[in-house]
Amino acid sequence: MAKQAAQKIKLQIPAGKATPAPPVGTVLGPAGINLQEFCTKFNDATRDKMGDVLPVEIYVNEDRSFDFVIKTPPAAFLIKKVSGVKKASSKGSKEIVGSLTEAQLREIAETKLPDLNAYTVEEAMKTVEGTAKNMGIEIKG
Repeated sequence: MAKQAAQKIKLQIPAGKATPAPPVGTVLGPAGINLQEFCTKFNDATRDKMGDVLPVEIYVNEDRSFDFVIKTPPAAFLIKKVSGVKKASSKGSKEIVGSLTEAQLREIAETKLPDLNAYTVEEAMKTVEGTAKNMGIEIKG
């Protein structure tokens, strides 16, 4: 029989750079899990994605053991990374701060597809396009 998770914790941590210091330590410490063990496992699992910020869901069991699921990077992070923009527009779609091509939009949508509630790449592209427009990123093509 599978263990029932007593607690679910969500964090966004840079890939390969988890440390027992804040913010990881302050969130996971009260849950009673071994911080060094979590950091080692997370860093080993994300070493190939260095530079990305990754959402992670940590399931803490009654016996203080844990499992975690690493998600795809946030759409806003991927859009900024691909478009080369440091910061999104503070005025939303009224102020254009960068642009993406259709091919770049498709690439981001394919990356995000497993974590979106979309069945096709085209549906995922519409979701990512909406995020991009709200960030002030124009879609060309």
